[in-house]
Amino acid sequence: MKIQITNIDRKLTEAELKVVFEKIGALKECSLVMDAQTGTSKGFAFVVYENPALHQKAVDDFNGRELNGRPIKVKIKD
Repeated sequence: MKIQITNIDRKLTEAELKVVFEKIGALKECSLVMDAQTGTSKGFAFVVYENPALHQKAVDDFNGRELNGRPIKVKIKD
């Protein structure tokens, strides 16, 4: 199970995103999807928590929250 985060500010780094989502708990994985040709963010990412019970808490806490001036969308991805 993983969380998909969309509508991310394209200037946000993977390290910055990781810091935000680690506020819920320890991460197993955090991957910001990058464009292979330009090397810039595509505006979405995936996060996996070490404790699967934290996935729903992250959705509840972060979905619709503004991050760098943009409301992010957070949902559980099977």
